[in-house]
Amino acid sequence: MKLVHLSDLHLGYRQYHRTTTGGLNQREADVALAFKKAMDAIIDLRPDVIVIGGDIFHSVRPTTPAILHAYRQFARLREMLPDTIVVMVAGNHDTPRTTETGHIIRLFATLGITVVDTAPKRLVFRDGELSILAVPSLIRPRPAFDPDPSAKYNILLIHDAVEGVVKRFGPLAEIGYGDLTVDELNASRWDYVALGHYHVYHQVAPNAFYSGSLEYTSTNVWGEVDDEIEKRVKGKGFIERDLSSGSHKFHTISLARRVVDLPGIQAASLSSSELSDAIVFAVESAPEGIENKIVRLVVRDVPRHVLRDIDHRKIREFKRAALHFLLDVRRPQPVRIEASGAPGRRASLIETVKAMLETRDMTPGIDRQAVVDLGLHYLLEADRLAPALSGDDI
Repeated sequence: MKLVHLSDLHLGYRQYHRTTTGGLNQREADVALAFKKAMDAIIDLRPDVIVIGGDIFHSVRPTTPAILHAYRQFARLREMLPDTIVVMVAGNHDTPRTTETGHIIRLFATLGITVVDTAPKRLVFRDGELSILAVPSLIRPRPAFDPDPSAKYNILLIHDAVEGVVKRFGPLAEIGYGDLTVDELNASRWDYVALGHYHVYHQVAPNAFYSGSLEYTSTNVWGEVDDEIEKRVKGKGFIERDLSSGSHKFHTISLARRVVDLPGIQAASLSSSELSDAIVFAVESAPEGIENKIVRLVVRDVPRHVLRDIDHRKIREFKRAALHFLLDVRRPQPVRIEASGAPGRRASLIETVKAMLETRDMTPGIDRQAVVDLGLHYLLEADRLAPALSGDDI
């Protein structure tokens, strides 16, 4: 039995200010194109079952073009593969905060797609030969991950964060995010575990995988690039798995443009003219150039007076050439006074927030230390990513 596993489509994702000739946000168009290419490839494979691990849309109220595109592509899939079983679960981006809003992905049930959005469901197909336990995002407590002993093939489909996979989020796991363990999955008892939520193709057990997203659609695409380099993953795509033989293949999708993280520059000892030359050299040394790509160049330890006098004309040229060019400037870390009792010394923002969280009234049952750690994590991340968030702090 041939299975295809894809996830995290994030249709309707918008980023940057460039638009197509038709007025659509360029990144939204890129994401839509990647989805169409995936549908083309999957139709050619003609699988017996397709599982989709959530985050079909980027928001609970997607744009009209995103809804129309998704419906047309899924309708084409059902028309071309009428006998293929298709199951999708809701991801956190698909799940509204209130029950009155409703899940937009229920629309696809009209096409014959099995949609699981509010509660776990055990689904049975082909006279009991295939059993799928489908678990949407944000389900607490989670169900017991036990397969159906009467089925020949058992699949677990879930949108969740496995403990330790997304290391850069640190203390988030301490308040229930990313606390799903590999042991809890009972992966060895399943024929296949299809995971959604993490955007990089990743194996968590011999038969348990994240398929990753089809495009770079997270809040930190540079973190995705870093993870792909670390895990030696070559791009975005979907998984083909034979449940009978266990054969496995990751199919990559050719994307509309590359996400490029240029080698960083250490600028502590450079003058303004030297830094300008270093920036130009880094950009012009990029393989295949930066035209129409998403590009970041990190420059560390840049004093304000040096940054002020660099060649901003060249930076503007780079921004016009790339779809998005981010000069991510990291200024020198200030020297902090550690003597907390020094007369006249003002507490830092981190100290102030830490003291407030450690002393304020807390709802019974909430882990205070986890809240403190999470607050400090957000502060540090905001400080670290401040230039990246603006894109103009140069």
